[in-house]
Amino acid sequence: MIFAATGMDSSKRTTAKPPRFLTWLAALIISGLLPVHAADMFVYFGTHRSGTNIGFSLAHFDTDTGVLTKPEFLIQSPAPAFFTIHPDGLHLYTCNSGSPGAVSAYEIEPHTGHLKFLNRVPAGGTDTSYVSLDQTGHYVLAANYSGGNIAVFAIKPDGSIGERTAFVQHTGSSVNPQRQTHAYAHSIITDPSNRYALVADLGLDKIFVYRFNEKDGSLTPNDPPFVNIKPGSGPRHVKFHPNGHWVYVISEIASTITAFNWDSANGTLAEFQSVSALPADFKGTSTCAEIMVHPNGKFLYASNRGDDSLAVFAVNPTTGELTLVEHVPSGGKTPRNFAFDPTGKWIICSNHDSNNAFVFRVDEITGKLKQFGGPVSVPYPFCERFLPVH
Repeated sequence: MIFAATGMDSSKRTTAKPPRFLTWLAALIISGLLPVHAADMFVYFGTHRSGTNIGFSLAHFDTDTGVLTKPEFLIQSPAPAFFTIHPDGLHLYTCNSGSPGAVSAYEIEPHTGHLKFLNRVPAGGTDTSYVSLDQTGHYVLAANYSGGNIAVFAIKPDGSIGERTAFVQHTGSSVNPQRQTHAYAHSIITDPSNRYALVADLGLDKIFVYRFNEKDGSLTPNDPPFVNIKPGSGPRHVKFHPNGHWVYVISEIASTITAFNWDSANGTLAEFQSVSALPADFKGTSTCAEIMVHPNGKFLYASNRGDDSLAVFAVNPTTGELTLVEHVPSGGKTPRNFAFDPTGKWIICSNHDSNNAFVFRVDEITGKLKQFGGPVSVPYPFCERFLPVH
C-alpha cells in the first residue's frame, strides 16, 4: 500500500512533508485512538483568565495507576481557552479569548514538556473560542465566537502561525433574544477526508459545511452550504465518529445532542436523532459544553454545566443512534472540557468554576465512569490535553 504525501506546495515549506499516513498515525496516538506503551503522560491545562503568572500549566498522568499530579505553572498566556497539540508532538496552538481574539503558537520542548512562545496573530474577530488543525497539520482553523466568523492560517516550517488563507463572516440571527441576536461561530473542524470543514454557529442554529482546499487553505461554501438545527438549540461543538460516517453535534442552549449521517462524497448532513444530554428529572438552568466519542466508537460522552455532570451514551454500532447509559457528577462546578487519555481507559474532566480537575476510570465494556481519587487543584481550567512523554 502506498500513501502519498499531501499538503502545502514545496514553495511554502522548506522541510519534507510527512506522508499523510504518518501524520495520521501520530494524530491517533495523541488524540487517543491508538494506545501508547509509555505510562507517563504530560497533561496541559489552560487557565481561562489573563494576568501575571496566568496561562498554561503542566501535570503528569500515569496511565497505569490513574494518578494525576498537581499542575505546575509553565508560561504566561492571555486567556488560553481551547487548544490543541500538533501531531508532531512538538507544537501547541491555542485560541486567546478576549477582544481582540487571537491565535498563538508554542514550541514544546521534548523530555520536559516546557513551552516556548513562537508567535501570536489576530484571529479576525472577538472572543476566539476554538482552534483545530486540518488533517495534514499544515493549517490552523479558528472560530471567533463573538465575532461570528471563522479563519484559517498557514503553519510555517518552524511551527509558527503564518498568513491567513481564509476568512468567512457569518450573518443573521435566531430565536433566542438573549443568546442569538447575531452569529456566534463556536467551533470548526475538518472531516476525515480533509475536503470539508464543519462549523457550528450557536447564534444561527446552523452547521455550516465548507469545501476546504488543503493546497492553499481556502474555504468555499458547499452546496448546500449548511444544515439547520432546531431553533433555539445553539450548536456548540461537532465530533465525528471514528468510522467517519456519523457526526454528533452538542447544542449549548438546548442541552441536546443531534446525530447526523455524513455523506463524505458530497459533504452533506442528514439528521437521524436528537436526545437530551440532561437527566429526565433535572430542574433548573444548565448548558452543554464538550462532546467526545470514545476511541472504540461504542460510547459518547457530554458535559453539562449547571447539572454539573458527564452524560454517557451507548452508540448503536449499526445505526449510530444513542441510548443513555448514565449521568455522573463531574466532581465540581461548571465542567467545560474533558479528554480521554491515549489508552482510552481514563477521562480527565476540568471544572472551571470550582478550580479543579477530576480523573474518571472508563469501563470499556459498559462505558460507565467511576471517579478516581480526589480533586486536583487547577486555576479556572478550560481545556486539557495529553501528550506522551518523549
